[in-house]
Amino acid sequence: MFRKQKLLTSKGLNLITQYYKKYSVVASLLTNPNIGNVAEVKGWVKSLRVQKDLVFADVSDGSTANKLQVLIPKNLKTNDLTYGSAVHITGKLEKSPRGQLELRADYVKVYGTCVVLDGYPFNPRTAHPPEYIRNYLHLRCRTNYISAMLRIRHSVTKHIHDFFASRNYLNVNTPILTSNDCEGAGETFKVLPDSEETIKAMLQEGKTNDDVYFGRKSFLTVSAQLHLEAICRGMGNVYTLGPTFRAENSRSRLHLSEFYMLEAELAFCDDIEQLQSILEHLLKHIFSEIRNTNEADLYLIDKNNVAPTWLKDRFITLTYDEARNILNKKGLSTNEDGINKEQELALVEHCGGVPVFVVQWPKKLKSFYMKESDFDNSKVDALDLLGPITGEIAGGSLREVNYEKLQSKLPSEALNWYLELRKFGNIPTGGFGLGLERLLQVVCGIPNIKDTLPFPRWPHNCSM
Repeated sequence: MFRKQKLLTSKGLNLITQYYKKYSVVASLLTNPNIGNVAEVKGWVKSLRVQKDLVFADVSDGSTANKLQVLIPKNLKTNDLTYGSAVHITGKLEKSPRGQLELRADYVKVYGTCVVLDGYPFNPRTAHPPEYIRNYLHLRCRTNYISAMLRIRHSVTKHIHDFFASRNYLNVNTPILTSNDCEGAGETFKVLPDSEETIKAMLQEGKTNDDVYFGRKSFLTVSAQLHLEAICRGMGNVYTLGPTFRAENSRSRLHLSEFYMLEAELAFCDDIEQLQSILEHLLKHIFSEIRNTNEADLYLIDKNNVAPTWLKDRFITLTYDEARNILNKKGLSTNEDGINKEQELALVEHCGGVPVFVVQWPKKLKSFYMKESDFDNSKVDALDLLGPITGEIAGGSLREVNYEKLQSKLPSEALNWYLELRKFGNIPTGGFGLGLERLLQVVCGIPNIKDTLPFPRWPHNCSM
């Protein structure tokens, strides 16, 4: 039998209706102010100026880069009302003599006090450097710099989903736990139970340390590509946006141990220019839309941030050999390991700051799954997309469709399932992976990748 659901009382319904009717976010008030109406806001005090009869408070709730100015009569000011305190304020919306929206308070409640002298790390009207803010991950969203970045990150993510939805791509959730080392570089985090009792019991069943839980070596994913290829061969164009993990021993401004990767796989894709086209349109869509949705946030992060000139230009395409020749002429000689970060940035500068596709890479520098070039069997149909600040933003390739060629390059029998995809209804596909955090660096002009997500992880740093 189904249990009868308990109906909300009229009192409960009234409370819900009252909450949604009266409680306003600052972004909505500033966008569509109803002058003369009573409004109710909840947020944090970002600045406080005490004058003769009034206290002027700038209040933010995180919804917008702009603050709501609140006029508070002196008799409503308590010692708890300080910079950083959490408040609930009701009052009438007015226009100041200068045309600025103001809330003239008639009710002020302090939800949470903030005693700056008791260890609060941020000071009013102070632009703290990112390196300092990074020491306080649990509090740094209170700063203008990080709150602006988080709003932009939200918007960029939305623009990505809108872009792929408008082109009928299917959004797929791929696993975080996997038996694949897609890139084959060995920079993986191995997954094992933390419970000694569980490990001991499973070892008694004849398991080894590596396969104690899942029956085989298992890792945190370094890429969703192989899973997307499987789905693509039954569902068409697909993409995913999720966490990725690399156990790379680097603490540089461009590396993280956990980051988000946008990965897409295109069905019936047999030309590298198809990948270039979708990537170019994606970046131009994001950079154009973010100017409409987050101009004030971009200004908070970097006052000199302007729309890139290349929004109306085609991206530059260079072959790997052409790129090497340019670098050699600049005195930046390349070696057998490929193109390093300094050289990537030099290529972008050489091309006037316009993003650069480097295509037709030597086979020995790329992964086993990349398709051999039809024109030169020492090359593969692969691309790296280079941009300012970060160098490489995205990498991709056509996938090898030839069963025999792929079989000869398969790094492990554990990937026999991947080889089997070429046996049953195979199609040509191509795809790419784009680092969300590196993209945000370019969008926002953020030098250090650790400031593009709320809780960065890198070697020797996994606080919280």
